[in-house]
Amino acid sequence: MQSFIPVILSGGSGTRLWPLSREKHPKQLLSLINEDSLLQATVRRMDGLENVNLNDPIVVCNEEYRFVIAEQLRLINRQSTILLEPNGRNTAPALTLAALAASTAPPTNSGENEDPILLVMPSDHVIVDTVMFQNAVHKAFKLAVDGAIVTFGITPDAPETGYGYIQSGEKFGQEDAYTITRFVEKPDSATAQTYLDAGSYLWNSGLFIMRASVWLSAIGSCRPDILTACRTAWDQGSVDGDFRRVDKTTFEQCPSDSIDYAVMEHLAADENNQLPVGVVIPLSAGWSDVGAWDSLWKVLPKDDAGNVAQGDVILQDCSNTLAISDSRLVTCVGLEDMVVVETPDAVLVAHINNTQDVKKIVDSLKQEGRSEGHFHRKVFRPWGWYDGVDVGERFQVKRIVVKPGAALSLQMHHHRTEHWIVVRGTAKVTRGDTTYLVPENESTFIPLGTRHRLENPGCVPLEMIEVQSGSYLGEDDIVRFEDVYGRDNN
Repeated sequence: MQSFIPVILSGGSGTRLWPLSREKHPKQLLSLINEDSLLQATVRRMDGLENVNLNDPIVVCNEEYRFVIAEQLRLINRQSTILLEPNGRNTAPALTLAALAASTAPPTNSGENEDPILLVMPSDHVIVDTVMFQNAVHKAFKLAVDGAIVTFGITPDAPETGYGYIQSGEKFGQEDAYTITRFVEKPDSATAQTYLDAGSYLWNSGLFIMRASVWLSAIGSCRPDILTACRTAWDQGSVDGDFRRVDKTTFEQCPSDSIDYAVMEHLAADENNQLPVGVVIPLSAGWSDVGAWDSLWKVLPKDDAGNVAQGDVILQDCSNTLAISDSRLVTCVGLEDMVVVETPDAVLVAHINNTQDVKKIVDSLKQEGRSEGHFHRKVFRPWGWYDGVDVGERFQVKRIVVKPGAALSLQMHHHRTEHWIVVRGTAKVTRGDTTYLVPENESTFIPLGTRHRLENPGCVPLEMIEVQSGSYLGEDDIVRFEDVYGRDNN
């Protein structure tokens, strides 16, 4: 049976969902709908899919997110190939790398992995009706086996201006499959209404299915520069533990382009039939790209007044309001059509019709050099995480949690000392030439300029309070000498 591989593209930052989504912890890593993150929900979306030879997914992600993505996959007991992009080059190069990876994977049974079918899914979308989606995937799978490149068009229910559109043409080969007439950009309100009235326009979902060889042939015909750069970067890449790296220098020279611009629009305009046929299948499965807070509000369950409340929230005389608390009590009185989102270090209050403009706030934060545009107060690391509890002139307090068996790098600081207090578990501390254990309710001191390492030798998480003191407390004041995770000083 034909091998079937989900390809999950996980490179976006989701700045319109600030303050929950940050540049260093983007929306696909957040649990916005249920306990699963959007990434985990995407991986699970193929669970129970019948009559296909389903393989482990390929996840294409930015190198910065590699450890947290690997950890999220571990938490749901999933194996995957994780391809690391040294920098983002949009979706066309990302899919090209995945197709190269799928084409070079060793066969599982009698050559079954030869020229597999790829199902391409962004990691940050919501699909409510999994059964309906899987039914559409089965239809698309059959067309992809025959050489088509298939996309899924979302059946519109409103004149939405935040999505691109696909105009469907004649029926293609089976019920509910159509040739693609053209792609159109995000329209204004009047144009969107004409698309809705016409009945032949669908929202562009960013979901695709095709043979690996068909994609490589198409990208080679339409954008040979992208294929050449990706193939060279792949061939010169390396395996790094659980990750597959491509050559950084070569990939940085790869042109940036989307799947739509690089290939799909050319398929629609191919009058000489020199390219694979482009096909669209309409999909009504509760899809959303969760591009902003208003789109999240639309897909979440609401009370009788149209409100959505998550976390420690109390609403009084409110309607059509989204309120999210991440760390403390949030109370709202008399609000209508509003969004209120609280995190430990920032609060957003916006009218639900203006949530697209949240990106402007993030841009302002970055221009001012403020950390809130990049990081949460809680920062994930491959060994665990830390939470910036307090900061003042010449001091900083952090809560640190180290996973069982994990270790921080052997490092030193030029500008700060550190005092560690163990509140749970046992710490193994290297300080200079000495290694010793620090049990619960005891502490140790790391002088300025001293090489040191923190490890958790136990089977329970190690929890500590760290008090830093010095003239400069930035995260870039780290000189690493040894690191099991292959990180440099950045």
